[in-house]
Amino acid sequence: MEKKLLLEKYIILFAIGGMAYFFLEVLVRGYSHYTMFLCGGACFVCCGLLNESMKIKMSFISQMVLSALIITALELITGLIVNVWLKMDIWDYSGLPYNFKGQICLLYSFFWFLVSSVAIVMDDFLRYKLFHEEKPHYKIL
Repeated sequence: MEKKLLLEKYIILFAIGGMAYFFLEVLVRGYSHYTMFLCGGACFVCCGLLNESMKIKMSFISQMVLSALIITALELITGLIVNVWLKMDIWDYSGLPYNFKGQICLLYSFFWFLVSSVAIVMDDFLRYKLFHEEKPHYKIL
């Protein structure tokens, strides 16, 4: 694919993922922050690349596990930048069990595992419909 078209594709996927992440947070917490659009866009693109860049197609559950790890890692990086370094105090999981520096916690990692199932299907659907890529096929385990 031509570099310009490839860049456009990933900008579109980034924007859709960012908006979805932002609005999911508004739905769950009642508010969000523009940095969550940026984090969400990065999460969506990275999780979508799992299925695209692997020579061997991985199972849907494996994609969900890896996606949850990717999202958790990107949330940690975002949290360390915006909450710790820039002191914007957008979220704080300090009160939740199994948290790390108040930026990530096990409960939300599990939540990302569940939400990633929708993100994986959404990414595949968008690639199929908007960019005429291969029709998605899933292997659960």
